[in-house]
Amino acid sequence: MNALIILYSYHHNNTEKIAKVIATSFNAEIKTPEQVDPNDISNFDFVGFGSGVYMGKLGKPLLELADKLPEVKDKKAFIFSTSGRAGKNATKFHQSLREKLTSKGFTIVGEFNCGGFDTYGLLKIGGGIQKGRPNEDDLKQAATFAKNIQNNQSTILYVE
Repeated sequence: MNALIILYSYHHNNTEKIAKVIATSFNAEIKTPEQVDPNDISNFDFVGFGSGVYMGKLGKPLLELADKLPEVKDKKAFIFSTSGRAGKNATKFHQSLREKLTSKGFTIVGEFNCGGFDTYGLLKIGGGIQKGRPNEDDLKQAATFAKNIQNNQSTILYVE
């Protein structure tokens, strides 16, 4: 199985921790959006798109890459993120990327979100939220998520 993970994570590198767990399960390479040639996507069976959530949205470089992707057929993708507000509310964070990918012909086989340490704006004054996240349980959940989608079990997992 040939997999690629495209990752945008810069603030506290929370999402990078999740990406590394998923990459290990898939034996996948991790690249930033800037390192990806959109035309090379067709070389992969699975493509993971991961980002932190910044002001309620996934990272702009990841969304811009999605706009540049060519039309595909029978291509599986998954989306993952970390955010200060984790859990079921995170479905809206993925919406824009999900729509871009499905419009290009991708089949979204899974989505994952968990808490990530967040010190944006006024949160910095109070020391941030979601301290210690992603934690060991989050990483285990990410590993389970990866195994499920590898086994063709469509999985949506939002860890509170």
